Amino acid sequence: MKILEEVRCFDGRQLRVEHQSKSCHCDMVFSIFLPPQVEQETVPVVWWLSGLTCNDQNFVTKAGAQRVAAELGMAVVAPDTSPRGEQVPDDPDGGWDFGKGAGFYVDATQAPYDKRYHMYTYVLRELPALVAAEFPVDPQRQSIMGHSMGGHGALTLALNHPELYRSVSAFAPICAPMQCPWGQKALPGYLGKDQSLWRNHDAVALIEDKGFNKPILVEQGLADNFLTPQLKPELLESACRDAEVKLTVNRREGYDHSYYFIATFIGDHLRYHYQALNG
Repeated sequence: MKILEEVRCFDGRQLRVEHQSKSCHCDMVFSIFLPPQVEQETVPVVWWLSGLTCNDQNFVTKAGAQRVAAELGMAVVAPDTSPRGEQVPDDPDGGWDFGKGAGFYVDATQAPYDKRYHMYTYVLRELPALVAAEFPVDPQRQSIMGHSMGGHGALTLALNHPELYRSVSAFAPICAPMQCPWGQKALPGYLGKDQSLWRNHDAVALIEDKGFNKPILVEQGLADNFLTPQLKPELLESACRDAEVKLTVNRREGYDHSYYFIATFIGDHLRYHYQALNG
């Protein structure tokens, strides 16, 4: 593990860390904010999963989460969104919605992506183990959230592993990737043509198949140009209603898909997770 950058922030520390990933078979970079409370005790951790084209820095530099995280005493970890490097295969068509920066939080089974695109295992197992070993965080108190593709990742990880995450929330998540263009490109590209395998990475399908025993919080801007073709929160609402899963979708008039939207409501989400992590 190598510290690439360390800065003081709201009396805590914002770090950028590089390490060799066994899951992705390459060097990976993540960012972690450690609040000032780590000087006296271990703290809970919230995972942030970013969206298409992002890396570990977008959330760190644009969302303004550190002030509230420092106030509440929570670590916040932001992984990259895909493996990186010259040896890592990208979208052969040069698209921005597949390949580098677009790992979709799945473990790929299709060549040439199957060797390195293991973002599901990386976020679920490898990175939490590394963070717990190297930093004063409590692995028994973790929550997860994300944006767009990362909202999809946060939802699917929490729905598949409710025992690991105290709470889950999402900003403008891809709710039903099996039913939108982004997912209909990524899921077969990484997982192949068997759609039964896709269901494990589709929040709507997972609610239909498994239900969920915790509440879900979703933030959605109504000026988001991806709302109708890609995000489809109404499908998540329908699935949760049928499965009697508690879902809150805050529809925000005038807000788009950007980090201005995230920065406006990130404090609400961190406080939401704080209640679950300290309940």
